[in-house]
Amino acid sequence: MEKISNLLEDKPVVIFSKSSCCMSHTIKSLISGYGANPTVYELDEMSNGPEIERALVELGCKPTVPAVFIGQQLTGGASQLMSLQVRNQLGSLLRRAGAIWI
Repeated sequence: MEKISNLLEDKPVVIFSKSSCCMSHTIKSLISGYGANPTVYELDEMSNGPEIERALVELGCKPTVPAVFIGQQLTGGASQLMSLQVRNQLGSLLRRAGAIWI
């Protein structure tokens, strides 16, 4: 968990992704569409990617990508983010985290 905590520090939105994952791309596009600039970690391009992926599993991320943290809190994966979007709650969550201002 400490490895993930260090990667989340002082970042309003963090997405753990894999470059080949279409759902990761969709979630990155969704969040960027709000004007947020998420920090994205492509696990398949990182030397310690498998280690971070194991830590995400320990946190309960299944599947492990995309894993989205907003305001240093695990928000969830694609299903949870899409659900927030449909319920019109994603924007306010991004605002509270300081990821967007409008």
